[in-house]
Amino acid sequence: MENPDSSKEGLKKDTHNKSNMRKVALTALAGTSIEWYDFFLYGAAAALVFPKVFFGEFTPTVALILSLLTFSAGFIARPIGGIIFGHFGDKIGRKRTLVIALMLMGVASTMIGLLPTYAMIGVAAPILLTLLRFVQGLAIGGQWGGAMLLVTESAPDDKRGYYGAYAQAGAPVGVILANLAFIIISALVSEQFFNTWGWRIPFLASAVLIGISMYIQINLEDTNAFKQLEALKQKKEEANFSSIVAPSPILEALRKYPERIFLAAGAFLSIQVTFYILIAFLLAYGVKSAGMSRDDMLIAVLVASAVMIPAQFLFSAYSDRHGRKGIFMLGAILTAAWAFAVFPLVDTGNFLLIVLAISVGLLFLGMMYGPQAAFFSELFSTEVRYSGASLGYQIGAIAGGAFAPVIAVKLWNEYGIIWVSIYIAIASGLTLLSVMMLTETYKSKLTETK
Repeated sequence: MENPDSSKEGLKKDTHNKSNMRKVALTALAGTSIEWYDFFLYGAAAALVFPKVFFGEFTPTVALILSLLTFSAGFIARPIGGIIFGHFGDKIGRKRTLVIALMLMGVASTMIGLLPTYAMIGVAAPILLTLLRFVQGLAIGGQWGGAMLLVTESAPDDKRGYYGAYAQAGAPVGVILANLAFIIISALVSEQFFNTWGWRIPFLASAVLIGISMYIQINLEDTNAFKQLEALKQKKEEANFSSIVAPSPILEALRKYPERIFLAAGAFLSIQVTFYILIAFLLAYGVKSAGMSRDDMLIAVLVASAVMIPAQFLFSAYSDRHGRKGIFMLGAILTAAWAFAVFPLVDTGNFLLIVLAISVGLLFLGMMYGPQAAFFSELFSTEVRYSGASLGYQIGAIAGGAFAPVIAVKLWNEYGIIWVSIYIAIASGLTLLSVMMLTETYKSKLTETK
């Protein structure tokens, strides 16, 4: 006969585990949302404000390109951040590394809000802006791996995709917060004040990241997978064996999983190219080509990002039951096809059709981006997981997202907007091929040696 006390104890333990998992997931969502808010805030500012504020001496087109190039500096820094934070994340733990990344982003973004303009200090202004954007890139390069692993390594095996979506949801939530911040400030102040001081307010609000960082440091534990790794390391050291943790996790990841790292980067390519064209380039395109107002384009991106959030959770939960690869590949195919519908819809100048164009594009991206956290974490063993997953992710980010808005501007101005659609389709094709070459992972255990 079953002991009633043991049943109650089991129920309490299960309730505690679920409660703790929700706390971990919501904390990761909060941290990544504000972190991505900072990162995307810069993207909106680079398209709408910085050309005038930091590059006002150039023609509008050249100023826009230069401004978007500073946007790219963040992407150049992301693989470096992935290497640095990946190394320490595999050495000292996921939690502490994530805290450092979040604080770094909070400081850099707040300083952008305090930065003098070109009119005040001349060429030093865009140089300092680029340096701070580089620091943002270092921070985001470390943040993703930490938040993703904090969630996926803590989640039950059969819900890893679903809970991983909490870390991934930070991206569209960040877009919403960034665009909402600009919309609110723009509505409350004059155009002149917005271009001089108003744009600074959303950046100064980034200081809240420091508070979130401290909450994570005080209230959350590191993941069970990392704790098990540390326990095994201790046992081997006590037995006078070499440490299970490689002296250089990043080099060990490259030695063990070179193909997986670069295929993971390829899998991320379509997401990055399409995402930054939809949320950054399209702001400028809609204003210049379709005659839309700045606020209308910001609202359109905001609404579309809101559509992406539940889609990510839906597709991630689907991947827990049916696998990561199938839904990922379908997303790449649909993204390639939809690329040819986006710009004709925007060219109509109809607000609802513009919302439709961006929303469907981000919906298809959600098929890939939602399950990505679980998919990438399952590709690597625990001792190099932070390094391997981060490196694949950040190489894909720089190859896909770094210059996507700049390339889109050049293609649009020199060859016509159809070539931007072709650009998205090619990136999606490369993602499809990369995912096809990766193994299915959804039934694996994160504590298994690969």
